Amino acid sequence: MHITKLAGAAALAFAMTGANAQDAKPTDPQIAHIAYTAGAIDIEAAKLALTKSKSAPVRAFATDMVRDHSAVNDKALALVKKLKVTPEDNGTSKELVKNAEATRASLSKLSGAAFDRAYVDNEVAYHKTVDGALETVLIPGATNAELEALLVTGLKIFQGHEQHAEHLAATLK
Repeated sequence: MHITKLAGAAALAFAMTGANAQDAKPTDPQIAHIAYTAGAIDIEAAKLALTKSKSAPVRAFATDMVRDHSAVNDKALALVKKLKVTPEDNGTSKELVKNAEATRASLSKLSGAAFDRAYVDNEVAYHKTVDGALETVLIPGATNAELEALLVTGLKIFQGHEQHAEHLAATLK
């Protein structure tokens, strides 16, 4: 399916730019921006699902995504304010936004079961990629202990999302 290819392309782009960011050793402001952007993208995807899906399990999952990603992003905003740090836009966050726009455009064209399947497949791929980037690039790259702790907490939550999305995907087959 076309959307699955987009999710894979977005995942690959995130992993590649994450690898480049690792080589360049992203700064804490860049890491904060990447993490916040990734959460905001998932919130927007979930809001789209809430407007398009009629499936109770898909809607419940999307509601969880909005709640959990909003909570983590709110904590991230409070932390950067406390630390007097300005999140810094960078190549990775820009690529995430670009890929998210393409994915959203493709998802917007779908409806019913096709939308549900594509949305959930995208969520599986997206969470795998973001979780991997958190583990291999963002957490190890964070120099501020509070930022690192927030990223570790986020990773635990997002790993749960990945498992939930995989379980939901299995029920939609």
